[in-house]
Amino acid sequence: MKRNLLEIINEVLSSSGYHEVTNINDNDNLRDDLGFDSLMLAELTVEIESEYGIDIFNDGLITKVSEITVKING
Repeated sequence: MKRNLLEIINEVLSSSGYHEVTNINDNDNLRDDLGFDSLMLAELTVEIESEYGIDIFNDGLITKVSEITVKING
């Protein structure tokens, strides 16, 4: 079963020493609201590509949760 986006985001946050979040909103900015840095964005890309078979940054920079959701849902 495919993992939920919140679970993947929390895995990246946790592995980077940050606190997990209880929920995410479409308008959440990955850097400003969730605290992602460049390395964490790279890890997020790898996790999502592994899980869903897509590169979320293939067409350019992704900054919001809603942009990831659009990519995953195709």
